[in-house]
Amino acid sequence: MSQNQLLMKVGWEIDVPELGQRIRDARHESGRTITQLAAEADISVANWYAIEQERIKVLPLPTLRRIEQVLGIEFGVQP
Repeated sequence: MSQNQLLMKVGWEIDVPELGQRIRDARHESGRTITQLAAEADISVANWYAIEQERIKVLPLPTLRRIEQVLGIEFGVQP
């Protein structure tokens, strides 16, 4: 892993490289707006953006699961 690679923790101990970028890419591929997806995942648009930009350093696993569900994708994060 390069020193410039962004990391986001999920839960307590799981480092997931570039998860925010992967979520952003999946959102773009979905063809739906961030407003639609955030509403379906029951999180705010601001929080979704913060997750994509990796300003959130510890992402609760239930939030990740809701994001996966609305995007119809699994990011392979196992606790």
